[in-house]
Amino acid sequence: MSDIITARGLVKHYGDVVALDGLDLTVPEGTVYGLLGPNGAGKTTTVRILTTLLKPDSGSATVDGFDVVKHPNDVRRVIGLTGQYAAVDEYLTGRENLRMFGDLYHLPPAYVKERSTELLERFELTEAADRSLRTYSGGMRRRLDLAASLIAKPRVLFLDEPTTGLDPRSRLGLWDVIKDLVADGTTVLLTTQYLEEADQLAEEIVVIDHGRVIAKGTSDVLKDQVGGDRLEVIVSEAGQVSPAAEALAPIANGQVSVDVDERRVTAPVTGGSLVLVEAVRALDATGVHIDDVVLRRPTLDDVFLSLTGHVAEEEK
Repeated sequence: MSDIITARGLVKHYGDVVALDGLDLTVPEGTVYGLLGPNGAGKTTTVRILTTLLKPDSGSATVDGFDVVKHPNDVRRVIGLTGQYAAVDEYLTGRENLRMFGDLYHLPPAYVKERSTELLERFELTEAADRSLRTYSGGMRRRLDLAASLIAKPRVLFLDEPTTGLDPRSRLGLWDVIKDLVADGTTVLLTTQYLEEADQLAEEIVVIDHGRVIAKGTSDVLKDQVGGDRLEVIVSEAGQVSPAAEALAPIANGQVSVDVDERRVTAPVTGGSLVLVEAVRALDATGVHIDDVVLRRPTLDDVFLSLTGHVAEEEK
């Protein structure tokens, strides 16, 4: 499998702010590649450079063999892009929007007409095709935006937080579409701050923070880096969160995290079911009453917290 996207030592500054600090990427053809990080980590800046919308201060990058700085027009011919906010025109109908994007790509009208019909059907927008976008829901606009990015059948599709602001049902629908695209041979570079999204879609994940790659691998590889299981306890009252954390600290070598609002205490542990018994005894001895206790595998949320010290949704 050949690499269709490469980036070496990408650096980008916005005044005194370092957006990218020597970023490296290698994306295999025909995969979903996840770029995971919090707001301000450098995800969107990376996408803008790879899609020729922004020039790096230093470093190099290629898409489908074309240098993004030296041959931007060649890059644009093989890519599609869906950003964080829908780029469609709300004063046009769905079909007219697709025709407009076809004109921007200088595609033959007959092809655009046929392709538009195909995409409207694929994204379940046929019934709304001739309605103004002002009547579309947020999920419908997002699907049309993605359809527009596919009008020219790109080899590489960049999705920059495509499900931001969508309800769970619409998000799941877009996930299915993305999986279908990759099955048809499209390479997808997906940026997201939704850990579940990366876990569900990406075959390979790069975690970035402050413009640098801090970890990469499959979802399972990243989870294995954290090691062990996670003990998760829900206490009966918010006031018992701190006593529960203190009781569990010796079992988890002091690495305990708490969520007072959810009355949750989480701790990395080893020892399987035996540690569950030990934890229940420690909580009982402290007088902590629990509503639920579970032992589970690490999630990508645990990975991110372990690597960065903060959660993925946190603002920089």
